Amino acid sequence: MFSSLDTCPGKHRGFCAALAASLIAAGCALPVQTPSQTVAVLPPSAARLATVTPPGSRNVVALLLEHADRVRSLQGGELAQEITRLNEPVAPADQLRLAMALSQTRQLYDLLRAQELLQRVLTSQTAEARELHVLTRLLAARYADQRRLEDQLDRQNQQVRELQRRLAETQDKLDALKEIERSLTNRPPPAPASAPSSRTRPAAP
Repeated sequence: MFSSLDTCPGKHRGFCAALAASLIAAGCALPVQTPSQTVAVLPPSAARLATVTPPGSRNVVALLLEHADRVRSLQGGELAQEITRLNEPVAPADQLRLAMALSQTRQLYDLLRAQELLQRVLTSQTAEARELHVLTRLLAARYADQRRLEDQLDRQNQQVRELQRRLAETQDKLDALKEIERSLTNRPPPAPASAPSSRTRPAAP
């Protein structure tokens, strides 16, 4: 296809003119693009992801979610080994990994340490940390709920222990009263008092 009639050879110029006219009438005239003018068009959803999600962050978040699913099944020694392996993290992603592991011990001290690690990530303004801020806020909200429930459970356990202590004291008092009653029941009855002996008075003279 010739971009203009000037480039068409003289003997074919009439044919080119007729062909161009028919194409224009049919609405089929297409612009000629060079390779340098080609622009890739992304679907709307892909364009939004490319704009909102920083490069590589989805991969990091996916790995962190896989780590969370893995440590959720760890118990006892395996969980302790994982916490030791992740100790003293520097990178934001490693701080989140350690926080996820600490949250599984169900110990208040470890949960407080996990919340502290999340706060470090949220206050960091490095590119790596900012990519993880959304996930970190979700974890912070979850751990806050977990801490509130554990505090409530701890208060309930204290109330149960106090109630058990009072019940034990009451039972001890009842046992002491029963022992006193038993001792009184088993005591032999007192001997009957002897009647005073009557003496005959001598007759008066």
